[in-house]
Amino acid sequence: MPAIFFAFSLNASAPRINLDRTRQKAAECLKFCRQNGYNTRYCILIDMSLPSGVKRFMVWDFHKHDTLVSGLVSHGCGVGPWSGVWSKDKPSFSNADGSHCTALGKYQVNNRAYSAWGVHVKYYLNGLEANNNNALIRQVVFHSWEEVPENEVYPQGTPEGWGCPAISNNTMKIVDPLIRRQKQHLLLWIYD
Repeated sequence: MPAIFFAFSLNASAPRINLDRTRQKAAECLKFCRQNGYNTRYCILIDMSLPSGVKRFMVWDFHKHDTLVSGLVSHGCGVGPWSGVWSKDKPSFSNADGSHCTALGKYQVNNRAYSAWGVHVKYYLNGLEANNNNALIRQVVFHSWEEVPENEVYPQGTPEGWGCPAISNNTMKIVDPLIRRQKQHLLLWIYD
């Protein structure tokens, strides 16, 4: 089980991103990006070891060695009801079609398209590993969702969808133009 760094905030008991672990993941990500022709300026990291009510979504800036944007992100509801928060602390992960779970692993952020959710923007995701290679079949995409809060809600959770990493509308308004400016595909890595 990964260590979780605790920091004082409005909610002193809320878990926080472990910056050492995040830097290690970012270094692994940069190595992968260099070896496979992905964007070497930014990547997206999602740390599912944290509860869904805290910021666990990050756009990582490889040049600054730091987080550029962070926010809340949903995970799949699994066997629980859609838009509930039943698995806010311990999500189930699966690549199976119909599981309504998020699949761990590295994804290539692909084409931008219209979404019925959020600010009407989605990015197709291509799962690059055996444990997430059904993303296209499952229609797992990166999008915003009006149900995802802008601010941390811990100990409450972020509403759960059907496996897509969904962020808040305002976070997507920042992230979308950044992705659109890139000439190479971004890597999105969901890990726990």
